[in-house]
Amino acid sequence: MERYADTVWRLCLIHLKNRADAEDVFQTVFLKYVLSTAAFESDEHEKAWFIRVTVNACRDLLRSFFRSRTVPLDELADLPANVPEDHREVLDAVLALPAKYRDVVYLHYYEGYTAPEIGYMLGKNVNSVYTLLARAKKQLAEMLGGDRDG
Repeated sequence: MERYADTVWRLCLIHLKNRADAEDVFQTVFLKYVLSTAAFESDEHEKAWFIRVTVNACRDLLRSFFRSRTVPLDELADLPANVPEDHREVLDAVLALPAKYRDVVYLHYYEGYTAPEIGYMLGKNVNSVYTLLARAKKQLAEMLGGDRDG
């Protein structure tokens, strides 16, 4: 849990945008891990499993009947007070992206995965990942008021 808790938690918050649902999915993911009989080939294979299970669990919750009958609290992740305003603006813009773009942006820019690795984890073609990243960057540039360096 110490090794993957941070990644799972951030993925939950990015997808679900509220702390309560994120806590539920976080617990579900680690419960599935404990009950799993999967044999992992490497640490990277294990991490990919965690990412895939987390993304799927978030999507399942978002599609659930219960979720469709409730109103989200629109709670953002708790950011420390010393985080610069432009970082908050970027986080808000990333959270406003459609889920298919949030996934690839998070995995590429926050977790440092390459497009082929992301494609493998999300079950997508590598070229699709590149396309999603390009479209996400374009949408972020529009939301943030033009091209930004970085």
